[in-house]
Amino acid sequence: MKCKGTSRIKMPQTDSQEKTVGLILGHESSDDINDQLNWALIEWDDLEKRVYKIQKRIYKASSRDDVRTARRLQKLLISSWSAKCLAVRRVTQDNQGKKTAGVDGVKSLTPKQRFNLINKLKLGSKVKPTRRVWIPKPGKDEERPLGIPTMYDRALQALVKMALEPEWEAKFEPNSYGFRPGRSCHDAIGAIFLGIRSKSKYVLDADISKCFDEINHVRLLEKLNTYPTLRRQVRAWLKSGVLDDKKLFPTEKGTPQGGVISPLLANIALHGMEEEIKKLSETFDMKEKRGRQMAKETKENQSILFAMRTIS
Repeated sequence: MKCKGTSRIKMPQTDSQEKTVGLILGHESSDDINDQLNWALIEWDDLEKRVYKIQKRIYKASSRDDVRTARRLQKLLISSWSAKCLAVRRVTQDNQGKKTAGVDGVKSLTPKQRFNLINKLKLGSKVKPTRRVWIPKPGKDEERPLGIPTMYDRALQALVKMALEPEWEAKFEPNSYGFRPGRSCHDAIGAIFLGIRSKSKYVLDADISKCFDEINHVRLLEKLNTYPTLRRQVRAWLKSGVLDDKKLFPTEKGTPQGGVISPLLANIALHGMEEEIKKLSETFDMKEKRGRQMAKETKENQSILFAMRTIS
C-alpha cells in the first residue's frame, strides 16, 4: 500500500465495536483533521491493484480445483489491510445505501471512525440483527423487505465477498448474468439476440418466487464448503435475526435483501440450476408435435434459457 505520509498514519484503537462505529464527535480537533488528510491521501488505485492480484490468484486456484491454495489466499486477503480499507470505503462512500442505518443507528462515519473500523474488522465478530425496511415494488402495490446490517457487518461482509467472489466466479455457469461483476442486463440481451437471430427457439421464462427469502441455510452452507471460521461467520449472518418495528424475529431461512454479501450467496444457492434444467429438457415428451426437435433445440441453446432469467 502506497500512501503519502504512510509512516504518519496512526491506526486508532478502540476497545469495543460500539465505540468503533458509534463514536460521535462534537467538533473537529487537530487529530480529526489529520485523519481526514490521511484518508484523502491513500492511493486507492494501489490498494485496488494489490487486492486484485490476490483475487486473480484465488480465481486461478479455484479454476484448477486447488482448494488448499484458494483457502490460504482467501485468509491472506481477509487479513489484508488494503482489502479492509477498500471494504470500509465501499460501504461508507461508494454504495448507494451508505446513508441507511442498521440497528446501531449509524449512517455515516468520519475518517477517524473509518480507520477505527478498518482496525477492528475480523472474522468471528459478534453479529447484530438486521433492521427491516419496507420499500415499494416498482409498478406494483406491494412492498418488499430489505434487511439492513450494521455498518460494521456491512464492511465485514464486503471484505468476505472480496475473498469468496473470485472462487465462485471460477465455478459459476457461463449463462448466469445476475449479480455478477462485469455482467449486466445488456449482456443477457446480447446473448438472447445471438441465440435467436438464426432461427426460432423455445424460451423458458420463469421466476423464482421470493428467492432471497426462501434459501435453505443448511444447503447453502454445504454448497459454500469453505473453511470453518468463515463458515461460522456466514452462518452467523444468516441466523442473526431481523428487527422489525422494535420486535426481534428469528431467521430460519433466507438471506436478507440489503446485505452486501446476499447477492453472492443467492447465486451460490442457485448454482447448478442450469444443469438441472438441462436434465429436465431431456425428459420432454417426444411424442408431442415437434417434441423431439424441441428437446434438441433446448439442449443446444441453454444460454437463452438463462439469459431470460436475469431479465424477468
